[in-house]
This record gives sequence, structure tokens and C-alpha cells, in this order.
Amino acid sequence: MTETLFISDLHLSDERPEITALFSLFLQNDAARAHALYILGDLFEVWLGDDAVLPAYQTVMNGIRALTASGVPVYVMHGNRDFLIGERFVQLSGCRLLEDPTIIELEGKRTLLMHGDTLCTDDVEYQRFRTQVRNPDTQRQFLALPINERIAVAKHYRQESRERSRSKAEEIMDVNQGAVMEIMRRHGVYQLIHGHTHRPAVHSFILDDHSAQRIVLGDWYEQASILKCSLGKCRLETYPGP
Repeated sequence: MTETLFISDLHLSDERPEITALFSLFLQNDAARAHALYILGDLFEVWLGDDAVLPAYQTVMNGIRALTASGVPVYVMHGNRDFLIGERFVQLSGCRLLEDPTIIELEGKRTLLMHGDTLCTDDVEYQRFRTQVRNPDTQRQFLALPINERIAVAKHYRQESRERSRSKAEEIMDVNQGAVMEIMRRHGVYQLIHGHTHRPAVHSFILDDHSAQRIVLGDWYEQASILKCSLGKCRLETYPGP
């Protein structure tokens, strides 16, 4: 039985080598037997540009390259931490970049894939910041900086993000159900898979008189969340599984 696997929010970094090791184990085992692997954003804690690959990241890229070379396709979507992943990363890892959002056919269902941060519309401050950093001119200016300056800027933004998050209500940082229903209606789907919120769950609801569901992937801080889909069903698990 081959499964389609979905993960997100690993936030890999040189500060958490045990998670990088766990991910490498995952690539060599469950992922190696998969039909396909989808990584829906924030594979890395921060991506400073394709010309600034940290040593810990090289191990990850090599692992993905080995998986894709074996015949398992790997699809990577930008997250809010690693949206500067570019074509050089694609070439070195053998993965394929996905647009956010993207529709796929999954076990007979049209399924919408997203990172999920654009659904957090109640967090107006974050949405303004996202618009700013996703601006192509802003990105070009950042990538023109020396690598040591990019590291300093990234650390500054990470610290600011932590401080802002501590002062916000939990519900503000979650997705807005109205935004969920609007984008599902726009794309004509009744199944959505996303990450970003670190709140793994399957949410069932009614959309225009049809049963619908939103599957949320968890992070890889403590739970190593993974979604496995096969034989018409999807189930959330932790890795390594039982």
C-alpha cells in the first residue's frame, strides 16, 4: 500500500539537530515507500537565499535529493519562514515548487493545499508584514545584502515575531473560518489541507450544503506531525509511528 504523505512546519535549523536527524530518518523510511511527499511550508526555520545554505540544510537537501532520485516526487510549498527558497534549491534537491494555493487530486477528491498563513485574516498586523516581505523589491534588496547582514536581519525579525505573538490572543493567530470557506468556494473544493497554525486536527463542516473538511498539519517541535492518505482515507499521525 503506497501512501501520499503531507508534512509542514518542521522549522529545521542548526539549533535543533535532533529534528533534522528525525527528518532524515523519515526520508529514508516512510517517505521512501510513499507515492509522493508534500511539504506545505516552513521546512526551514529561516531561508536566507539559495546562496546562503547552512551546513545543516545541506544534509536535508541531500536527503531530499536521494528520495527524488529513487523515484518518489517531493513537492515543496513556501511557508512564512522559507519563502525565499528558489530555483537553485529546486535543482539541488530535485523537488518541485508548488504555488500557494494549489489543487491536487487526492484519493478521488479535489483537494486544496495551502501553507495556511493567508487564512489568518484576523491577524491584521501579520498580514501587513507578509505583504511587505513578499514584495519582490523588498526581497531583491534583502538578497543583495551580505550574508552576515541577512542573518542579523532574520534574527531581528524572529525576535520581533516572538514578542508580537506573546501579546496576541490565540484565536487571532488561528485561521478565520469565513476565509476558509471563501477560498474553498472560490476553488470549488470540499477538502483543504494546510499547516502554519501548529494545531493538528480534522475540522468537519458544511459548505454550500456539502460536507467539507479542513485538515490541519501539526509542527515538528514535539509531535512530528504527518498526514498519511491512502485507500480513500487520510489520518494524522506522529513520526515515528507505532
